[in-house]
Amino acid sequence: MTTQFSLTDDQLAIQEMAQKFTADNITLHAAEWDEKHHFPRDVIKQAGGLGFGAIYIAEERGGIGLGRLEAALIMEAMAYGCPATSAFISIHNMASWMIDHFGGDRVRDHYLPDLVTMDRIASYALTEPGSGSDAAALKTTARLDGDHYIVNGSKQFISGAGFNDIYVTMVRTSDDGAKGVSCLLIERDMPGVSFGAPEKKLGWNASPTAQLILEDVRVPVANRVGGEGEGFRIAMAGLDGGRLNIGACSLGGAQRCLDETINYTRDRSQFGQRIADFQNTQFMLADMATDLEAARALLYLAAAKVTAGAPDKTKFAAMAKRLATDSGSKIVNDALQLFGGYGYLKDYPIERFWRDLRVHSILEGTNQVMRMIIGRDLLRQ
Repeated sequence: MTTQFSLTDDQLAIQEMAQKFTADNITLHAAEWDEKHHFPRDVIKQAGGLGFGAIYIAEERGGIGLGRLEAALIMEAMAYGCPATSAFISIHNMASWMIDHFGGDRVRDHYLPDLVTMDRIASYALTEPGSGSDAAALKTTARLDGDHYIVNGSKQFISGAGFNDIYVTMVRTSDDGAKGVSCLLIERDMPGVSFGAPEKKLGWNASPTAQLILEDVRVPVANRVGGEGEGFRIAMAGLDGGRLNIGACSLGGAQRCLDETINYTRDRSQFGQRIADFQNTQFMLADMATDLEAARALLYLAAAKVTAGAPDKTKFAAMAKRLATDSGSKIVNDALQLFGGYGYLKDYPIERFWRDLRVHSILEGTNQVMRMIIGRDLLRQ
């Protein structure tokens, strides 16, 4: 059946390719990665070989030149196996897109070839110890000194910190609030760059997180992305896509837990009948599936709007992120309840998804900030 609400044949092919890659390379290993806090660099590099490191980089620069819906399909498929690994690849795509979309020819020519193949991986560095949701209050400074900036400060909760090669970093070049923020590309091996200890997290154990510490780091002016003072706008533009992708990671994790729960309730019996035969179970499964499809439909619509540059794209990205991440966590929580005591054990995947998806309503803008964005937009009309 083909309707305006169906995926195209090309989109279905991309989805199928991502699902096969996940089944072959991620799903069977994800529990071990979580348990051992292993960062699967080799698998991420393999994903780069399929073009998944350059989903919306133009084809003439080595990318696969797709839209935000195709990216969401890929992230959703990979999160079915491991949300942490999928989200890690999403962050690399967001950082690479910023370089491609806002960077000049020199920056693009120098950095994109290795980022496209994921021979080098990029991190996104906006958050600081003292500025989370209030991102424009960032304090990391970049002082002009000839043809270099001298950068001092620290960034908090940076995925890939210490492992990744390039840090798309938001810095303060003047005291003019959001208008005083600029975007610099900082390399891991530049003198003065160091990293904090790996954070001990509830979930996302397959994805390393640490502080990025910058002490008198000399960064060439040529490494600036966009003009001086354009950094905050660049940061926010990247987040529309990042929010879609993190929502898609919640969809994928929730779908996995729904599928696991359907199979489990068919197999396990209590009080002389299968758990699946109790009306309560069927009602819970029905609500889980309905909430998942509603969140998916909104997210796909928002992705189409971001690709098209629709005037309401930011509002819809915020709506989709809020709904998909909240619904995803609730669906996984209900899955754990239906699994009972076994759901609480690491022998089954539910508890890992419960832990991994919890952070999705915090990062890429908390769900409270999503409501602020939506509410302000509604009252501006």
